Amino acid sequence: MTSSADRLSVALGRSYRIERELGQGGMATVYLAEDLKHDRKVAIKVLKPELAAVLGAERFVQEIKTTAALQHPHILPLFDSGEADGFLFYVMPFIDGETLRAKLDRETQLGVDEAVKIATDVADALHYAHGHGVIHRDIKPENILLANGRPMVADFGIALAVSAAAGGRMTETGLSLGTPHYMSPEQATAEKEITARSDVYSLASVLYEMLSGEPPHMGNSAQQIIMKIIAETVEPVTKLRKAVPANVAAALTKALEKLPADRFASAEQFASALANPAFARTAVATGVGPALPPLRDRRLLITAGVAALAIVAATAGGVAAVAGWFRPPESPPIRRYHFVATEFEDGQFAMAPAEAPDGSYVLFIGSTPDSGNTPSLWIRRRNEAAGNVLRGTAGVLWFVISPDGQEVAFTAGGVLRVVPVSGGVARTVVGSGVSAFGAAWLDDGTLVFTAEGAAGAALAMDLAVVPSSGGTPRILGLSTAERAAESPTPVLGQRAFFYVLCTQTLMCELRVHGLDDGTDRAIADSVL
Repeated sequence: MTSSADRLSVALGRSYRIERELGQGGMATVYLAEDLKHDRKVAIKVLKPELAAVLGAERFVQEIKTTAALQHPHILPLFDSGEADGFLFYVMPFIDGETLRAKLDRETQLGVDEAVKIATDVADALHYAHGHGVIHRDIKPENILLANGRPMVADFGIALAVSAAAGGRMTETGLSLGTPHYMSPEQATAEKEITARSDVYSLASVLYEMLSGEPPHMGNSAQQIIMKIIAETVEPVTKLRKAVPANVAAALTKALEKLPADRFASAEQFASALANPAFARTAVATGVGPALPPLRDRRLLITAGVAALAIVAATAGGVAAVAGWFRPPESPPIRRYHFVATEFEDGQFAMAPAEAPDGSYVLFIGSTPDSGNTPSLWIRRRNEAAGNVLRGTAGVLWFVISPDGQEVAFTAGGVLRVVPVSGGVARTVVGSGVSAFGAAWLDDGTLVFTAEGAAGAALAMDLAVVPSSGGTPRILGLSTAERAAESPTPVLGQRAFFYVLCTQTLMCELRVHGLDDGTDRAIADSVL
């Protein structure tokens, strides 16, 4: 066991015997343990140390007591909670089953009856908890356990306990409550008051995935998913799976409305609609368009990157500026095919897969023993059984696909190159002397990239632009003496991009920059 697990074993030794780590999440590490007093297996969730340090034991334990009182056949009970040697922990039964996420990863889609039954049982648990004043705030397949086919909702109210214990200091924790794919629009925009209708939206998102094989909104980054949740209308589930009954599709449409007031008032109403063959809703969305909720007194919460960057908007005007620049694209046709990331002979898996704009291929980074385990770009086309190496991409560290899907830009050895996905000679866009990474490829062919070591770049790092055809990069001068500009992301349909400006201690803000007029404005304050 790790040193942290050893410390935990000593701290809880009188009551629990730690056996092994079961997994980790954004908030906590989970351990399998033996309850010595009751001679039973339990799961102990231990909050991450940095989070525990911010929250404080007394407030957390006080708030979590509310969830301990919940007793329902579809709610995983809370056995114990407390503080020991600086650890904040809570104890639940160990379920010898699987999560809904594991089942979906294996089966992709569930039978309609099975999916509706799971959603109905979870809705029953939600309705019970809502009646006791507890909102889950993080309904997702990972938090739904299947014990002999019976769903059990885990971590009920834990997100609320953490939020309340933080006392309005959530930005200091770096924790974002909710998972991007299943967040309600009011969670995505950080509304202060989250109601039962938010859980209804999240449950509907889970049911949508059980039926269609994917959540209502997909994207290559958390930022894209958040913006789609805020701005795009959900595709009717029957467009993805015609076998879904009309009443189930109608119930999903209502439960996934942007405005809470347009959804079901309760989880019980949602469950009733799912079970009622006569339920119908005439206002079924057929297109995609802006549907931003009211922006007054809001903060925009965005979870970004592997480290889960929590971004909180500074002003309503800043968010409105983003809305003005964001132009949702037309809905592409749905294309489905099965892709399994290859495990190479040396046991190394494919990494960082990205799909072509038209869905015709997947690019990923991989290596093989005969290449000396040097990473290269691999392409797997939709009609091919296996992937092939893109020649000339050895040593790749990152890549980005062009908007038309015909080319890919990548960095190897600090050199920025572009190669056709159909194969051919890679051309150098930015040569040695500038270490380029983290690029955004705009619709007009401009590449915006993070440049390290560029002359004139503040903090030896800044954002630069260069035509994808090649040329001398232009440093934008967006870094300051204290903060480095990095991680550009395109604003769809515009010569503009989002980026983050971060100090060395990772105190960041989200900004948006226009290339034509040089407009640059802060959208959100943040903490990583």
